[in-house]
Amino acid sequence: MTQESPPSDPPQDSLPAPVQSLELRGTPVAPGLALGPVHRKDYDLDRVQAQRVPLDAIEAELNRFHSSLRESKRQLDELKDKLKGKVPSDHIRILDTHVAYLCDSVFLSDVENLILNEQMSLEAAIAKVISDFDRIFRLVENELLRERAVDLRDVGIRVLRNLEELKPEDETEAEPQPLGDYILVARELSIVDMFHLGGLSVLGIITEEGGLTSHAAILARSMGVPCLTAVEGLREQVAEGDFVILDASEGRVLVNPDDVVRAQYREASADHDRSQAPEGAVQWKADSFQTKDGTQIAISANCGNLPEVTAAAAAHLAGVGLYRTELLYLIDKQQPSLESLIAHYTAIAREFAGKEVTFRLLDLDSSFQVDYLHEQREPNPALGCTGVRALLAQPAVLRRQLEAILRAAVEGSAVRILVPFVIDASEIRRVKEAFFEVRMDLQRARHPLPEKLEFGAVIETPAAAMGARALCEEVDFLVVSYDSLTQYLLACDRDQSELSERFDSIHPVVLRVLQAILEAAQDEGTTCTVTDVGATRPAILPFLVGAGTRRFALPSVILADVQRSLASFTLERATEASSRAIRAACQADCLSLSDSFVRAFDTAEEHR
Repeated sequence: MTQESPPSDPPQDSLPAPVQSLELRGTPVAPGLALGPVHRKDYDLDRVQAQRVPLDAIEAELNRFHSSLRESKRQLDELKDKLKGKVPSDHIRILDTHVAYLCDSVFLSDVENLILNEQMSLEAAIAKVISDFDRIFRLVENELLRERAVDLRDVGIRVLRNLEELKPEDETEAEPQPLGDYILVARELSIVDMFHLGGLSVLGIITEEGGLTSHAAILARSMGVPCLTAVEGLREQVAEGDFVILDASEGRVLVNPDDVVRAQYREASADHDRSQAPEGAVQWKADSFQTKDGTQIAISANCGNLPEVTAAAAAHLAGVGLYRTELLYLIDKQQPSLESLIAHYTAIAREFAGKEVTFRLLDLDSSFQVDYLHEQREPNPALGCTGVRALLAQPAVLRRQLEAILRAAVEGSAVRILVPFVIDASEIRRVKEAFFEVRMDLQRARHPLPEKLEFGAVIETPAAAMGARALCEEVDFLVVSYDSLTQYLLACDRDQSELSERFDSIHPVVLRVLQAILEAAQDEGTTCTVTDVGATRPAILPFLVGAGTRRFALPSVILADVQRSLASFTLERATEASSRAIRAACQADCLSLSDSFVRAFDTAEEHR
């Protein structure tokens, strides 16, 4: 692999000014998430120059017109063939409207008359005819006629672009061309811009104008292309090549965000893409997850953004067992507004109306450099002022999030609040005190509120694990963060590759602690859910089930693997192996037990 040598540092006074990040809002047309560079389509009919042609050039202009019409029809026919089987047939027929305009007698005669009678250049004649129709149709209070204006404008721009391509290279203005897949930025939602014939892909579309019911909007939704419209000031604030994150589910565009936000969204985008694969499109049933001998395992979703929640709801999961709320706090240097938090949490709750939705409170350590949480980076952020500690140290941040969750909880789902990085019951009590104060304020303001919200604690610290029984007296449910608990119990950084083998198989100490937590929860009548991807490894999952775990909160993208892993062992065998592992002296003594489960899983995979 070739690596580029790092560029030499430029003089200090020649350093470019840092690119400022900003957030724009718009109206969602087609939900979804897309990340990539901007490619602008700024073709404007008004910029076509009103040129005249000599009499002896009129025939050539007419020939150019009909050549471009034929090429436009060929493109539309090719596009219709390309879309067959990908979108509903009635949506493909939208393109027939464009084909019909290419043969429309009024359109053709108007353009030809301007060339013949006024000696207009072909480009100027097309631009005038389209602009005239556009103005007339838009003055009429009729949605159908306005849609016809948009379609005719689409057709006109397609013909004009083909004319540009038919010109000799020395007569055309060079437009910036994308080097790879891109996010389209344009004035108006347009079918002609949605499909790039050069083999590149339009990842998403952002426009200043356009409606939810236009033909282009219908095709965008059918194609699953994330699309946002009515973004005010878009073209003034977004330049060619800018990196943007289009969160069309939330109605948000992030322009040139920092590396932390990009990484968060890239992970979310990758998960979303995998969830759209055929295997991820499965709609799970209540009995979809069970061991080989039929023991039912309850699976809820673990999500961090609205597209992941939408995918989980489409997969018919039982609810959201853990929603990570950090993303909105990483988007901007300023704390998210109460209104934006309410809108976000409300959208999450609506996706799972009637089912449990668990919002984990903000959990950011000082390494994320969120100024309103931490003044500076701490020497050891992971063990510093993080999770509930940071929230209690910044009560205004805590109260705003609690209020947003409370006001979103009236949407019909069973909203629950989960407190992260708990040490003991005193932290739960302090969060509850803040919650009751917020609730009283909202009641005095006559806001509608749910009758009750359940509180839970994340078990990830050794202190919380050992004090689980006391925590059960303060909370309604527990969530065990398996990866974090393993990290703190074994004093191993899970992100350090040299220590990764510690997380590849079950450790007897971790299993003993988990079993004690499960027993305490059962004795106190408190539900206990295990989360994190590490818990689903074939070398670990059977031991957790054998120790008594019956609830998991997991990302949608791994559920097919989890289902197959569960089906590869019986509860009896898992219970026996778990019992032996708990009595083991060290992790090495558990390896033979782990390997047997891995072999059984691999054998099942080979016979698929």
